[in-house]
Amino acid sequence: MKLHDPVAPDDALADWRIRDEPWYAPVGGEIAAFEAAHARGLPLMLKGPTGCGKTRFVEHMAWRLGLPLITVACHEDLSAGDLIGRFLLDAGGTRWQDGPLTRAVRFGAICYLDELVEARADTTVLIHPLTDARRQLPLAATGELLHAHPDFRLVVSYNPGYHGVHKTLKASTRQRFTALEFGYPDPAREAAIVMHESGVVEVIAKQLVTLAERTRRLAGDVLDEGASTRMLIHAGLLIAEGLAPHAACLQAIAVPLSDDPEVAQALVAMVDACIA
Repeated sequence: MKLHDPVAPDDALADWRIRDEPWYAPVGGEIAAFEAAHARGLPLMLKGPTGCGKTRFVEHMAWRLGLPLITVACHEDLSAGDLIGRFLLDAGGTRWQDGPLTRAVRFGAICYLDELVEARADTTVLIHPLTDARRQLPLAATGELLHAHPDFRLVVSYNPGYHGVHKTLKASTRQRFTALEFGYPDPAREAAIVMHESGVVEVIAKQLVTLAERTRRLAGDVLDEGASTRMLIHAGLLIAEGLAPHAACLQAIAVPLSDDPEVAQALVAMVDACIA
């Protein structure tokens, strides 16, 4: 296990260093796959449904490799300027402030773009010169051509099942990345994760996983997605806090999953059937 050196007072990435190990339960060979991509400086795409552990995996790998992690939650209003940076006016005059991507490129960090497909097209194109042999970031506003720090790594996440045909990554972007496919763990492993993260007993964890599996059968039909592992952990945390399991599942799973009255009624029936 890699030991982490104390952070120097002048560390530009001090706020993004992960001090304590984020707990992560490996499912297959994803740790070795990430380490191989990291060793060769290859960009990595994580594909999979919401709440299946992609972000926790990246946090764990950043800690494991001793690298700072700068995370950006992408959205439809995210512009190239939001990632690169902009000029600011303050009492001292005009000054340039690096955006999260520029900071990671300049000083050497993992930049994690969560749900890249949500960002505007000009933002997606921006990362292209960072994902090939050039490893460069042109800063048109300052006239600087920034060469990536040796420790810079780019990781993005993408949920193709949710976005379907409405939002997809162009082939010219996808083919620049190596990719790992994520899914929900097998029932026994998922129950163990819920137990570890929430503190509920095994019988409750298994009931939560059974409920999740039933909701996932509706994914792509009346639900965009079924209950995620994250939702099960939320329900477990409520139960561990003293809330009745049935009420906790309504609050953390059934009610958030759908606003449609008929679907909501079906979800309540699932909770009735699965939760003692």
